[in-house]
Amino acid sequence: MLERVHKHIISELQQNTRTDIIFILTAIFLNLLSLGINSAMASDSRNETDLFVVMFILVALVLVVNTIVIIGLLKGKQTRTKLIGGLIKMYEDQNVSGYYDKSLLTNYNTRYNLFILTVVFIGAIAIAIPFIVR
Repeated sequence: MLERVHKHIISELQQNTRTDIIFILTAIFLNLLSLGINSAMASDSRNETDLFVVMFILVALVLVVNTIVIIGLLKGKQTRTKLIGGLIKMYEDQNVSGYYDKSLLTNYNTRYNLFILTVVFIGAIAIAIPFIVR
C-alpha cells in the first residue's frame, strides 16, 4: 500500500511539473508574440485608431493570461510543497529521510519565484515597449 501511495505522489509531482511548463511557455510565447505584434503596429497606430484599439486588446489579453499563469504557478508551488512534505513524512516514517535533502523545498520555492518574476517582467516589457515606441 505504501508503495502505491509513493507512486501516486510521484505521479502528481510529475503532472505538476508538466502543468507548470505549459503555463510558463504559454505566458512567454504570448508575451513575445504580443510584443512583436504591438511593436509592429505602434507607429501606424498614431494615425489609425483601429490599430490602437487592437494594441489595447492585446495588452488586456497579456494581463489576463499572465494573471492566470501567476495564479497557476502559485497553486503549483503550494501543491509541490504539500506533496514533497508528504514524501518527507513518508521517508521519515520509513527511516530513509536521510536520502532526501529537505533544502530542496527551498530550492523549489526559489525556482517558482524566479519563474513568476520572468513572466511578470516579460509581460511588463511586452506592454511597455510598444507604447514607448509609439
